[in-house]
Amino acid sequence: MGGLFGVVSSEDCVQDLFYGTDYHSHLGTCRGGLAVIDDKEFHRHIHDISNAQFRSKFEQDIKTMHGNSGIGVISDNESQPLIICSHLGTYALVTVGMINNLESLKRDAFRRRITHFSEMSSLGINPTELVATLINEGATFEDGICNAQDRIEGSCSMLLLTRDGVYAARDKFGRTPVIIGEKPGAYAATFETAAFPNLDYTVERYLGPGEIVLLTPEGVEQKQAPGDYLQTCAFLWVYYGFPASGYEGINVEAARYRCGAAIAARDDEEIDLVAGIPDSGTGHAIGYANHRGIPYGRPFTKYTPTWPRSFMPQEQETRNLVARMKLIPVPDLVQNQRLLFCDDSIVRGTQLADTIKRLYEAGAREIHMRPACPPLIFGCKYLNFSRSKSEHDLAGRRALRELEGGEDNALEEYVDPHSDRHAAMVDRIRQLLRLTTLKYQRLDDLVTAIGLPKENLCTYCWDGCEGCYGKQMTF
Repeated sequence: MGGLFGVVSSEDCVQDLFYGTDYHSHLGTCRGGLAVIDDKEFHRHIHDISNAQFRSKFEQDIKTMHGNSGIGVISDNESQPLIICSHLGTYALVTVGMINNLESLKRDAFRRRITHFSEMSSLGINPTELVATLINEGATFEDGICNAQDRIEGSCSMLLLTRDGVYAARDKFGRTPVIIGEKPGAYAATFETAAFPNLDYTVERYLGPGEIVLLTPEGVEQKQAPGDYLQTCAFLWVYYGFPASGYEGINVEAARYRCGAAIAARDDEEIDLVAGIPDSGTGHAIGYANHRGIPYGRPFTKYTPTWPRSFMPQEQETRNLVARMKLIPVPDLVQNQRLLFCDDSIVRGTQLADTIKRLYEAGAREIHMRPACPPLIFGCKYLNFSRSKSEHDLAGRRALRELEGGEDNALEEYVDPHSDRHAAMVDRIRQLLRLTTLKYQRLDDLVTAIGLPKENLCTYCWDGCEGCYGKQMTF
């Protein structure tokens, strides 16, 4: 899951662009890139960041880059930004999201014999280049962006760097955020508001679903009004989001405290110590511990100097190794203790199983787990938050299929936390992970903790609900 940052300024913008881009999610990302425009031309640098930090790869590049406007990206797989020459003019483009109908859009382009694709990788064509071809079908940049948003199935937020300024566009249903910031003489667009404070920007506005604006040093011009149908990804507050960031005006860390408190309010287990699986489980655990008045501790320490990233490697074996090496148990806080851990979620459960095994080996008497969201049963269609090739890799779906003889039966019952089937699924996951107890967050409590109406949140990965606008779930 990556992010994007763009800036226009009355002065040189490269320092803001560099640090603003760096202040983004590096979870599972493989590429980083920056592009700026000066009086004469575009300047661009792209690097592989799968095994190195963004800053170390670009620190020398930015010494040669100058310009008053620029865009940057932390990208899941594809090389970005792309510099495109078209009838609209030359522009640079970055995107964040997931295009599910990539192949059909490609076939349609070939059928009309109007294009070719040059940015290829092991994953096929570069999705950002395909977005550019859709933009180029428009009579103006805003027409082209609207065309792309209408035809993409999934989600795609984007920034375009042009000689007129930076176009910022949020995906059609607002699943990924785009926030505008300002300071004297400059405007910026970002995925994470955490990029703003240390660069002296303040939030000017949150773009609505499908909204398009043009940023110039003089201000923000709306080019396309927002739509009415908002489906912001709820997992932003559960896992993706940096604690200092806020989406739709709701801070991530504060939402996680409320989420942990909601779990605690439904729990009466006798335990000695509450802990979080670092890092995203930490806020949930603090909320839990504060609500119940139970000590919060760190029976695991995270070793970050040389193991800063665990979600990145493509191979499961390598991911497991990195996860193991960077979490170091603290035996004095583990031995003979009844431990309760909060984690953001249980996705596949492979790394968590090893973590639990190591805690027992370190002398834990009991291990209780409280994920901050309901069981993941449906694979996400809109964002790249998991490396799973199939939703059948998800711990919840695997347990469900095991109970149903290999079939995907009675999905609605497994989603319902009051049903016997749901209870059986959770208990099967508990057994597989060797946990003393396992209790998931309820979806209604999670929605309340976030603070947006259910109809404004995308909760597909938990309840399979698409197009729930105007309806409340009754679970």
